[in-house]
Amino acid sequence: MDLILTNVPFGGEEDRGILSNFPKDRQTAETALLFLQLIMRRLKRPGPGNDRGGRAGVIVPNGTLFGDGVCARVKEDLLKHYHVHTIVRLPEGVFAPYTDIPSNLIFFDRSGPTQAIWYYQVPLPAGRRKYTKTKPMEDADLTACLAWWDDRTEGANAWRVNVADVLKYDAEGRLLSVNLDIKNPHGLEALEHREPLEIVADIINKEQRLLAVVSEISDFLRTTR
Repeated sequence: MDLILTNVPFGGEEDRGILSNFPKDRQTAETALLFLQLIMRRLKRPGPGNDRGGRAGVIVPNGTLFGDGVCARVKEDLLKHYHVHTIVRLPEGVFAPYTDIPSNLIFFDRSGPTQAIWYYQVPLPAGRRKYTKTKPMEDADLTACLAWWDDRTEGANAWRVNVADVLKYDAEGRLLSVNLDIKNPHGLEALEHREPLEIVADIINKEQRLLAVVSEISDFLRTTR
């Protein structure tokens, strides 16, 4: 298929008979992972010229980003054989009242493999803690994301991650983990998860850079007298 836009079922389980359609080491009762594998299979392969193959935009629950076991192997396939170019992190309550499970939009195509992934975190409107059935997400809440899409730069809500930082192997080349649950490095959540010594070292580094800039300005002022 040229284009697939869909959401995977959240928290469902498939009958055991369905699993025979998947490789033994990719079989799972988790429907989100089965649907993701099916989407990957159905995307058109790249053709001659500038044809980059099929494209997909898929809504997945947070668990898909950090899951291990079969989930990690499916994500390894996704990163090694597909180009995962963007993950949009959605606020809590986007799909209320059907589910409060945090969700994400994963965009990929068959031009892979993945080298780096852009992340964009859609912020909640000022004064809001989550979306609800009576106060849902509106089109205007995605205006900034759509503007960033065509002019990508890192900022308060956007960051870029190399695939080597999420796809980890041991010395023998065996898969250790595939963690796509990357927190916004510019947000408070990422700061809360940092080690105290790391925060202190970062502060010292910034202070040293500031002192270096002040010293350069001081030297410049002396030479221009």
